[in-house]
Amino acid sequence: MLRFALFGAGRIGRMHADNLVRHPKAELAYVYDVVGEAAKGCAARHGAMVASSIEQALGDSAVDAVLIASSTDTHIDLIQASVEAGKAVLCEKPIDLDIARVDACWQRIRGRDPKVMIGFNRRFDPSFKAVHDAIRAGEIGDLRQVVITSRDPEVPPVAYMQVAGGLLRDMTIHDFDLARYLLGEEPLKVSCFAQALIAQEVKELNDHDTAMIIMETASGRQCCINNYRRAVYGYDQRIEAIGETGMLKAENRRPNTLERWDEKATGQKAPILHFFIERYQEAYNAEIQAFVDAVEAGAPMPVGFDDGRKALLLANAAYRSLASGRAETVEA
Repeated sequence: MLRFALFGAGRIGRMHADNLVRHPKAELAYVYDVVGEAAKGCAARHGAMVASSIEQALGDSAVDAVLIASSTDTHIDLIQASVEAGKAVLCEKPIDLDIARVDACWQRIRGRDPKVMIGFNRRFDPSFKAVHDAIRAGEIGDLRQVVITSRDPEVPPVAYMQVAGGLLRDMTIHDFDLARYLLGEEPLKVSCFAQALIAQEVKELNDHDTAMIIMETASGRQCCINNYRRAVYGYDQRIEAIGETGMLKAENRRPNTLERWDEKATGQKAPILHFFIERYQEAYNAEIQAFVDAVEAGAPMPVGFDDGRKALLLANAAYRSLASGRAETVEA
């Protein structure tokens, strides 16, 4: 049984708490949040203790692992403190918004053989993983192109966008990681086009709600990512992989497969799922399973610290491309 301390009891923290207590080999021991009532509510729901401080949870030798679901600006300090306390760490994306802070964090913890996994849960989605595995098995021959469609159903609240770090480091960061996972090679060049076309508040924050990113690897493999933040029809999550002998495709998820056929419409289906918690429930559960398995086996984390770093480097290259108006080379 792996005993967890949960740092952060907001929407995604509460979801992780639900997933942890359902897992047969995990136990939620502590919950900490700067908003005391949020921590109390989450802990009471699952019979966990409320930590009065980070130090209290990390100082308990019975705690094996930490799940970090707090705001991005706290991630690095919590990773460092948790590793130095000898805990395994599962941290929500991104590691940080500043690559210099990410690199400084790694230099500080690397000598401790840290067990740190970054929460790029889409790698664990059954459909996306099936596409990845089929590519690696050579089912479409040499991979040529990957197309990732990722569209939110609504623009986030202003308070969220003010601290999220921008569309490319917040939303697209998942797609950058998914691109690396599917391509099997590191993208070396990035071109980005992004605008605030949907909401005035996005424009006032100098942020973006509509983006198209093109990337290329050393061998010439290409990836196109398209993001949009007001898909009125639901949470649109699809991928295509095109190779020399065929194509692989993962479609949207729906609550059921019922189709209605009548005089008004043919093949009418249930709407696609509304947002990420519903859409990626299986992926979040599989992510926890992969983390528990790695800790138990003493194996490398399936999505490590370096994966978080490389996704941020792609986001940084995309922002440089926006500023320069040309393709930019990804930093090492």
